[in-house]
Amino acid sequence: MFHVTKLIDFCYGHRLLKYEGKCRHLHGHNGRVEIRLRGDTLDERGMLMDFGDVKETMKRWIDDNLDHRMILCRDDPALDYIRQAGELHYAIDENPTAEVIAKLIYDKGREIGLPIVEVVLWETPTSFAAYRRD
Repeated sequence: MFHVTKLIDFCYGHRLLKYEGKCRHLHGHNGRVEIRLRGDTLDERGMLMDFGDVKETMKRWIDDNLDHRMILCRDDPALDYIRQAGELHYAIDENPTAEVIAKLIYDKGREIGLPIVEVVLWETPTSFAAYRRD
């Protein structure tokens, strides 16, 4: 079994609903995502997938949809203000925890057709959440 991992850095903001800690306030992160791919065979170049191809597809999607945006739950009362102010945002159905954002990136990569097996989102240099389907 072959494995490759591509790291992509991006910045995002969010806040957590139904949460009593500091993250209940609008704030931002310098996040790092690890996109892990797996497969049984290599292509004619001897690669599972070229790192540049992973970067081209996933980094473009992250840059276009998540980078320098507020990721907020559709139920967040702040979303109306963010929209009215013309601020960049990405609205989702769930609370935008690191776990949920990792799954969002995983699902998008699979939809694009990448053989992703796991996405790890580092929210800070010491804290991460991961999503994979076992």
